[in-house]
Amino acid sequence: MENKKEFEQAVDDQQEQVAECEMLEEEFAPTESELEEEFAQVSDPRDIEIQELKNTLQRLQADFVNFKRRVEKEKDQISVFANEKIMTELLPVIDNLERALISCAEHEKESSVYSGVELVLKQMTDTLGKFGLEKISAVDCEFDPNVHHAVMNEERDGVESGIVVEVFQNGYKLSDKVIRPSMVKVSK
Repeated sequence: MENKKEFEQAVDDQQEQVAECEMLEEEFAPTESELEEEFAQVSDPRDIEIQELKNTLQRLQADFVNFKRRVEKEKDQISVFANEKIMTELLPVIDNLERALISCAEHEKESSVYSGVELVLKQMTDTLGKFGLEKISAVDCEFDPNVHHAVMNEERDGVESGIVVEVFQNGYKLSDKVIRPSMVKVSK
């Protein structure tokens, strides 16, 4: 219950920040009439002064475009990182569903319980995938310390050094950010 309240508070805080950014965007956006007034106030339209005004205008426009881009990027990041906490909390549920499927004997794989657990796992991973969650591939891949966490080393014949040979716990990414690395066994 506390996690839900914390999440809701975080979302409310993020929405307030977005609203504040939008207000600032409107406040700092120069209107055409303001720019025309500045230009009209030039009493002696010498080339140097006109060029200075053009440069100032171009800088203001560039600043405004950069500000807009930054606000849009922050809006996108807010939604992605608001989802991160929920996804992190749901990863153990996915792990337990996968363990349940692995623990079934061969003759139990025909049962409706097995099919139900398999369907729930698929539905959960598909739903979380729509929000950017993706499993990190590990087996037979080269070990990458950015996405893999090696907990064991093992010598294997016919396997070159530094290759992941077994996964103990799947890792996941959320929009290119690793939220949990894969726990793996690596060949020596």
